[in-house]
Amino acid sequence: MKTIYLDHAATTPLLPEVQRIISQNLTNFGNPSSLHQQGRVNRHLIETARSQIANLINADPAEIIFTSGGTEANNTVINQFKSATILSSSIEHPSVLAPAKNSPNHQLIPVNPGARIDIAQFTKLLQKHQPQLVSVMLANNELGTVQDIKHLTTIAHQHGAYFHTDAVQALGKIPIDTRELGVDFMTISAHKIGGLAGTGALFVRKTIYSFEPFNLGGHQEKSRRAGTENILGIIAFGEAARLADPTKYQKITNLRNHLRNRITTEIPRTTINGDPDQTLPHILSVSFAGAEGESILAHLDLAGIAVSTGSACALGQPSHVLQAINKDPVLAHNSIRFSLGITTTKAEIDHTVDKLKQIIQTIRSYTSAK
Repeated sequence: MKTIYLDHAATTPLLPEVQRIISQNLTNFGNPSSLHQQGRVNRHLIETARSQIANLINADPAEIIFTSGGTEANNTVINQFKSATILSSSIEHPSVLAPAKNSPNHQLIPVNPGARIDIAQFTKLLQKHQPQLVSVMLANNELGTVQDIKHLTTIAHQHGAYFHTDAVQALGKIPIDTRELGVDFMTISAHKIGGLAGTGALFVRKTIYSFEPFNLGGHQEKSRRAGTENILGIIAFGEAARLADPTKYQKITNLRNHLRNRITTEIPRTTINGDPDQTLPHILSVSFAGAEGESILAHLDLAGIAVSTGSACALGQPSHVLQAINKDPVLAHNSIRFSLGITTTKAEIDHTVDKLKQIIQTIRSYTSAK
């Protein structure tokens, strides 16, 4: 049975071109810090990838620091301000929220039911707390909601704060321009655009002269991140960045809308989560009253369809993102995230909805009979 993969927001399959370039470089074993030929070859490959990634987000290659992934990049930024006041949205990834909680004064920015930040509330929080850092993700990984980062950055700078955005989920899906957005720090990751997991990057604006490495003990990345570079991961990231094209996601937007329309018209008692307009093209979060998300996921998995729950449960608690948009805890547990990719087809979407209708009806019948 062929699996229909609708969990691209979690990770994407390796692109064929990326697989090819990995295979071509498997025998390049030289340490890129070495001065001999083998080392110089890998140094050139790394710097080529750095330029490819910088080009994707309109940055200078010197502003790119390679990391082990988005989590390390986020932690690195927060660590710069560990003794300062930090302001972050209430729907950030845990790799921002967890280290931020260790700061002496961490304040959460609330969001509206569509998961968007209210500008007036944001300005009041800046005035009250005078943070040194603001961290707001460009697009939410559970709901797909996209923030007006350019506007938020401008306001934060007016109040003397640096601005960081986690752009992991948005990379390759919508155009990203660090200059236009005006951000000081940006987190990105390879495995969301067809690269290898375990490779990420941090954009640090070149006008920021004081930078404390998160990893200590080496001169790599211009002494900004110690440790021998993940050569294959970086090469793969560069190739994936070279191939990334947000215009391809117009087709995915149409498929996502088709999925949304069929679910809302053919399955009663459903709710779409997040902002319906300001959203990434490939993510759809849906709550199904009377049907637990984990049960829906398990039934879809048995039918050969891979999705995620919208409820990243911990100790029986629903997702902090769904809580932040004032979702009822029970309904939050009844949520599914569908995330499409460039290989997703209309036939796969239609098959998924056909199966989903049967599954929801079965689960609701069982639940009401208990």
